[in-house]
Amino acid sequence: MEPAQPTEFANKSTTAEIRERFDHDVERFTHLETGQSATIDAPLAMELITQAAIASTPTIRRVLDIGCGAGNNTLKLRQAYGSNFDVDLLDLSRPMLDRAEQRVAEAGAGAISIWHDDFRHAELPSESFDVVLAAAVLHHLRDDDDWLAAFTKIYQLLTPGGSVWITDLVLHETTVVHQMMWQRYGDYLTQLGGEAYRDKVFAYIDKEDTPRPVTYQLDLLRQVGFAKVELLHKNSCFAAFGAVK
Repeated sequence: MEPAQPTEFANKSTTAEIRERFDHDVERFTHLETGQSATIDAPLAMELITQAAIASTPTIRRVLDIGCGAGNNTLKLRQAYGSNFDVDLLDLSRPMLDRAEQRVAEAGAGAISIWHDDFRHAELPSESFDVVLAAAVLHHLRDDDDWLAAFTKIYQLLTPGGSVWITDLVLHETTVVHQMMWQRYGDYLTQLGGEAYRDKVFAYIDKEDTPRPVTYQLDLLRQVGFAKVELLHKNSCFAAFGAVK
């Protein structure tokens, strides 16, 4: 089994269907030390984007967390940075936002702004964020225009010298390599929870997600204006990467 190719969107989940699934799945996204178990190397990816954000943008005043879930990545950044910063939490799911706001406030933050919206439509302020985080969210983008518009918007939202850091499920450019990596991911899921768990994860990826290769996304970051692009880590079908404005 493999996920649908980027041109096959007709049977994919709608935004409302994605929102509904996450509304009922908050607890799975509250494990700060381990992240999402279905994601290979989740703790390492969180650590790497956190450290890269701090190293690349030493003065962090305001952070945007796109598809924030229950707030894990903002919490990791706050923990490592050691000082408060303003936080904008954006997610389709209201229950996710409520949990993220609670957890971030308890950890210590400046002003917390909540965006219950689709990132593509949210009227966020330009050149206002020192760091943008996007963990396990961009794979919901669909066609090339959707991807280009989202990456362009991220670039416009960042302050000069600001940075974006992404962790996500990715495809591969060649069919044979993709099949090899997908088999490795399937083996990982089977070891984690058995064949039924593997099939469950594959089913919702097939229904909901349209990931792109990490190479595609690195090229797109350069295309929209980022001069410095970094690939931090890649293992099987998951990658951590980013760019500095």
